[in-house]
Amino acid sequence: MDKLKIVWTDQAKLALKAIYDYYKDKSPQGARNVKSDLLASPKQIVFAQQYQVDDINPKYRRIVVRDYKVLYREDKGVIQVMDIVSTRQSPEILKNK
Repeated sequence: MDKLKIVWTDQAKLALKAIYDYYKDKSPQGARNVKSDLLASPKQIVFAQQYQVDDINPKYRRIVVRDYKVLYREDKGVIQVMDIVSTRQSPEILKNK
């Protein structure tokens, strides 16, 4: 089985940077660990429908990593990581992502 190509959108990259910067002030090693976990999560996708459809934004599938949801969609064999959102946010905020 061919490995799926993973593409990070600009929005997902910005979210990852913001998460890293938030943790960096508290613990540089903790920030690296969180970033590493988030970056590794899409690499675990074997087939596009592997993870659940997001309950708040059903146009995406989600991977839950720590306190974050990595939102992705598949398009022609490419996994597009669309955004990373905190699971601690209000569902109303998440609907607009």
